[in-house]
Amino acid sequence: MNLCFPFAFSFYFLLIILFLGFASASGFDPSELRSLLEFKKGIKTDPFDKVLSVWDPDTRPDPTSWTGVSRDPNTGSIVSLNLDRLGLVGDLKFHTLTPLRNLQNLSLSGNAFTGRVAPALGLITSLQHLDLSDNQFVGTIPGRITDLYGLNYLNLSGNKFAGGLPDGFRNLQQLRVLDLHNNALRGDIGGLLGELRNVERVDLSYNEFYGGLSVAVENVSSLANTLRFMNLSHNQLNGGFLKEEAIGLFKNLQVLDLGDNWITGQLPSFGSLPGLHVLRLGKNQLFGPVPEELLVGFVPLEELDLSHNGFTGSIRVINSTTLKVLNLSSNQLSGDLPTSLRSCETVDLSSNMVSGDISVMQNWEASLIVLDLSSNKLSGSLPNLSRFEDLNTFNLRNNSLVGNLPSLVDTCPRLSVVELSLNKLSGPIPGGLFTSTTLKNLNLSGNHFTGPIPLQSSRVNELLVMSSYPQMESLDLSDNSLTGGLPSEIGNIARLKLLNLADNKLSGQLPSELSKLSNLEYLDLSGNNFKGKIPDKLSTSLNEFNVSGNDLSGPVPENLRGFPKSSFSPGNSLLIFPNGMPSTDSAQNQVNDHTRHHGSKGNIRVAIIVASVVAAVMIVFVLLAYHRAQLKEIHGRSGFTETTTAGDAKLGRVSRPSLFKFHQNAQTPQTSLSFSNDHLLTSNSRSLSGQQEFVAEIVEHSGPERVTTFSASVNPNLLDNQSVTSGRKSSPGSPLPSSPRFIEACEQPVILDVYSPDRLAGELFFLDPSLTFTIEELSRAPAEVLGRGSHGTLYKATLHNGHMLTVKWLRVGLVKHKKEFAKEVKKIGSVRHPNFVPVRAYYWGPREQERLLLADYIQCDSLALHLYETTPRRYSPLSFGQRLKVAVEVAQCLLYLHDRGLPHGNLKPTNILLADADYHACLTDYCLHRLMTPTGIAEQILNLGALGYCAPELGSASKPVPSFKADVYALGVILMELLTRRSAGDIISGQSGAVDLTDWVRLCDQEGRGMDCIDRDIAGGEEHLKAMDDLLAISLRCILPVNERPNIRQVHEDLCSISL
Repeated sequence: MNLCFPFAFSFYFLLIILFLGFASASGFDPSELRSLLEFKKGIKTDPFDKVLSVWDPDTRPDPTSWTGVSRDPNTGSIVSLNLDRLGLVGDLKFHTLTPLRNLQNLSLSGNAFTGRVAPALGLITSLQHLDLSDNQFVGTIPGRITDLYGLNYLNLSGNKFAGGLPDGFRNLQQLRVLDLHNNALRGDIGGLLGELRNVERVDLSYNEFYGGLSVAVENVSSLANTLRFMNLSHNQLNGGFLKEEAIGLFKNLQVLDLGDNWITGQLPSFGSLPGLHVLRLGKNQLFGPVPEELLVGFVPLEELDLSHNGFTGSIRVINSTTLKVLNLSSNQLSGDLPTSLRSCETVDLSSNMVSGDISVMQNWEASLIVLDLSSNKLSGSLPNLSRFEDLNTFNLRNNSLVGNLPSLVDTCPRLSVVELSLNKLSGPIPGGLFTSTTLKNLNLSGNHFTGPIPLQSSRVNELLVMSSYPQMESLDLSDNSLTGGLPSEIGNIARLKLLNLADNKLSGQLPSELSKLSNLEYLDLSGNNFKGKIPDKLSTSLNEFNVSGNDLSGPVPENLRGFPKSSFSPGNSLLIFPNGMPSTDSAQNQVNDHTRHHGSKGNIRVAIIVASVVAAVMIVFVLLAYHRAQLKEIHGRSGFTETTTAGDAKLGRVSRPSLFKFHQNAQTPQTSLSFSNDHLLTSNSRSLSGQQEFVAEIVEHSGPERVTTFSASVNPNLLDNQSVTSGRKSSPGSPLPSSPRFIEACEQPVILDVYSPDRLAGELFFLDPSLTFTIEELSRAPAEVLGRGSHGTLYKATLHNGHMLTVKWLRVGLVKHKKEFAKEVKKIGSVRHPNFVPVRAYYWGPREQERLLLADYIQCDSLALHLYETTPRRYSPLSFGQRLKVAVEVAQCLLYLHDRGLPHGNLKPTNILLADADYHACLTDYCLHRLMTPTGIAEQILNLGALGYCAPELGSASKPVPSFKADVYALGVILMELLTRRSAGDIISGQSGAVDLTDWVRLCDQEGRGMDCIDRDIAGGEEHLKAMDDLLAISLRCILPVNERPNIRQVHEDLCSISL
């Protein structure tokens, strides 16, 4: 047995010698073969078995048969290594490839390789094509890459590269393609453009590049001669556009994409660009007129996107014969519709101020496929659309169109979407809309249509049974004057997901055929005169259901009994609920979010804490006395108060010196949660200002419905500027945080009513075209005070159609001027993601105190409530898996924002809402600092610091501004809260004295006691100890000094790598 091993070893060694001898005899360099075998060691997973078993000298002695390996037939040297999209996983060691001295092509795209790219890669000076895209490489791009003088293609996109670009790109004279998009790279764009020479294609999108494009002509002349494609979208570019003399140099430019940046100013002339086909400048801060040459054919554009800017003036003609896609939506364009439209297929002029008669479009020659003119001021009757037979999407929502609706399906047989809501159309609904074999979405709500729902003609009945009919998925006829019954043929529209017939004059019994709509998710039949019973076995997919305001009777079907009371009431007095009436869906019986604050950093002595609290209480009493005196004085002068006290809020006594005034409503008072000043002023376990901010935040997010605007802090005139001298004490032994006590009170509903002398003096701007209402509708909406904070006062308003909004009334002196405000709020309103609560609209009144932000009011509670709610608990403690899921989703949300150049700026648990049964994280209160003056930003950061989520570099800055790294710090604190279930404001006493949460966790980790920090509800057992330890390590990295702190992409990936 002792002789076997030497014999086997000798035999194997002999095989290697024979293989290398064969390789040498075949013209292969043995060092190159060894290099490939060493490189192979970095590959750990090979799902398609293309490399690990194939790159084997025993079974395949000829490397030309190895996957991805190519050699020069003349010299025998390896010249290409291509392993694209093989699903490979591993941590590659690039230095192993340096013996491949004739390697020209290295392509590893579309795998899952990790690690850093070693500088040694720059030693392979023969490289001409380098593609490492769509992997998971990290770190900085090594400077030695600029030593690859022969490189003509460089693609590092879709990785996790961060930091600045290396100097020396001017050395790459042969470079034709530079693609670095979708990383976290930073740098001044002007300096980089000045470095590039002879490049034809540049894609730096989805990074963090900054700076302006107004660079000197001499700095871009070399690039301008050759550049054909440039994409710098989704960065942080600011300043003006390219100068006219500079842009005239780009004679070969075909595609220019600068969308989703902060570029300002007016556009220069583009008449000198004979080859420009695509120009995308949407979501910037550009203004002025749209250059005429872009629309009349002087530039051969095929796609033009100038949406979400501030362009003004009118569009007279669009005579370009090459233009196919035109998007000018969400600007401030005015005047009539263009009298001529030659060749476009997609036209979007929505959310402007275009006026005049809609009949102008009869003169257009274009073969339109998509037409969106919604949210303008168009009038007149719909013309004959027979010339638009290819039309697929037709959206004229929210205009002032009148007259009967023509038979659209006969003239436009390919229609898929018809959106004509919120107009003044009248007469019967054409039956042809229900015989279309292509129409999927029909919305005629908010008009004056009369007559029955035309589903009962014989032709309709014949078509309803055809296998290809119907395709309709969404049908909204609400808020009209339709009469008659709901035809039984409705059950044959089997694909329906949304059916809204609310607020009509429909009657009769509900057809049992409704149960055939198995895909139905939204059903609203409220505000009609339906009688009889609710059909059994309605769709199990229903998540929205409303039959209130009818006269239905009989037992409620079992699968509908989980819907709230508002789904059935008011009306329907004869309905029978076998298990009793369901609970209301308001905030009446819900416990508010738990209060958390932050004390000052460092070692805080108990004596200092007590003295500071006492001093703060005395100061507040003085301020209260002065404040009450001011209130009396204001009452005497104007008859309304400027500030709402907590007591007033509870009793509904609210008035404002601005656009809306408030009246008592004679309806039955609603029960609502509130809190007392006495509690706020007598609590001896918390810092005053920190506690009151948190209390107000909780009021905003309380109840089973979610306030989807922004968290607010307490009365800004009274408490926002109080210094924080202490946090809450905790005894050694890590007791769970206590919760403040709240007092339930009855809050009278109030009415928002226009107060300004001119009822239309202000302007209402919609950021989301799917939501539209008038100032009068908003002013008549019943409202409820939800809270008061550093940004202003928050109300819940219910529109006449039942849609609930939150209205944030911004404080005087905090917001920017109108022009800047409009640009910034559009940027915020452009955030569209399922894990964000969108800002839907804003109102700008004639007086300084009339600045409102509007959003939906949706159902759920905040992370703060789930973590810190105490007896009686409505929620079970979050499991570790649920907490990790929240952490990953919050990081994903921040990554989405940061990729678009937007710091959140106000991240804390009260601004993280947990929606539905799966606790999906949803962020609110994001990017508000962009609307604020420096004073407003300073106040926000001060409040954030009072709660413990403010990065140290902001606290020490003379002019603090929210940043990406500050968001990462706040996330790190929240990760610690998820692990420990201690608030950032906890003051924890121990052997090292009194410290705050971050210092306590850091000390425990340094002393090897990291697991002592973990919340006892999740610490039991050994199941997830490693995952908890990994999460703790990530949280500690997030609170490192700013120059050592990771970016959010790195944090997100680290969180995603934690396995349970």
